[in-house]
Amino acid sequence: MTDQNYYDMWKMGRTRLTNQLDKISEEDLLKRVQSESNSVGWLLRHIAEVELLFAKNVFERDLNVKAQTIGSIAKDRGQFKELEPLLELIERAEEELGSAIQEIEEWDDEVTTAEFGTVTRAEALGRIMTHTAYHAGQISLAKKYGK
Repeated sequence: MTDQNYYDMWKMGRTRLTNQLDKISEEDLLKRVQSESNSVGWLLRHIAEVELLFAKNVFERDLNVKAQTIGSIAKDRGQFKELEPLLELIERAEEELGSAIQEIEEWDDEVTTAEFGTVTRAEALGRIMTHTAYHAGQISLAKKYGK
């Protein structure tokens, strides 16, 4: 597989998220499927943060990432309720991770992370693609059925 194929595959997988973005309103950001689930706004922030962390930690981009949706203190209190900053962060994550993917030449090189151990970069790409798609599905359900 060529480097361009990896990028194209990632871009296609990410459409599970990007195809929804122009249909999300500020009113949607606080919607949840049920009271204990994460809100649309929190999920958007989480997707962007994880993609940025992947660009930094897996694909070695020089980035400063302040994650607010990861770890034991990451609680959704409805704090992500402004659409424009979330869309800007999603766009930044797409640019950074997309550039990182396009720069990789050795997809069989291994990386080690605390979250999923030692894997090839190609396997790590599969991980971030499924992560984004998983949460994009949650966003879709929260928008459709949430309150």
